[in-house]
Amino acid sequence: MHSIWLGEFMGTLVLVLLGTGVNAGVTLRKSYAADSGWIVITTGWGLAVLCGVVVAQAFGSPGAHLNPAITLASAVVSGDYSVLPLYWSAQLLGAMTGAALMALHYSPHWKLTPDPAAKLGVFCTNAAVRSPLANVASEIIGTMMLVVVATAIYSHGVAADASPSGIGPAAGVGPWLVGSLVWGIGLSLGGTTGYAINPARDLGPRLTHALLPIPGKGGSNWKYAPIPVLGDLAGGALAGLLVHFVRM
Repeated sequence: MHSIWLGEFMGTLVLVLLGTGVNAGVTLRKSYAADSGWIVITTGWGLAVLCGVVVAQAFGSPGAHLNPAITLASAVVSGDYSVLPLYWSAQLLGAMTGAALMALHYSPHWKLTPDPAAKLGVFCTNAAVRSPLANVASEIIGTMMLVVVATAIYSHGVAADASPSGIGPAAGVGPWLVGSLVWGIGLSLGGTTGYAINPARDLGPRLTHALLPIPGKGGSNWKYAPIPVLGDLAGGALAGLLVHFVRM
């Protein structure tokens, strides 16, 4: 049963379930975590990435992309684009399923939260200040940092002596470093657009929001939806070109 598709599906499911789960805990009324703030959200997402990565690896995806932008960056580096449908389908469906499980988990709280925009914010991102060009730039920059630093973590120049392969950190350390990277991106760059930095993380839950009968949910803000998809894919492609030519 282990396969790359299953690993990407399960890993992305766990990432989005725990990530949108911390959004829900902080946002929805009558939650014990209500109003606990940005530090809790960024920490929760960092740990969600850690958990998603190890689950993906355990279920058969050693690369544990969990992110179409990372998959695209990898394809740009290798020149092999044939894997995109396999990875992207697993990541999108995993994200949708994770968001659906989160909605079920918090089911009594939706009707107690009156603001439709707050409910949507549990599922997907939006700009703090609406400025499409600046918002796209934020997503491009954040995604490029994700790809470049994640690549650096597993590069020849990092902790080579500690790894039997001579490349990157010792076994088991990498997922912690990647989770810390996402935490850092959230703290430093996330305040502008909510740092989707992952098209599946935003589009999957947005589709789930549109499909589920959530009380008083309002619209799914499809006008903004292209920004965290196209911006993140552009960031992944640009970072992939950088890595390809620098040969990290």
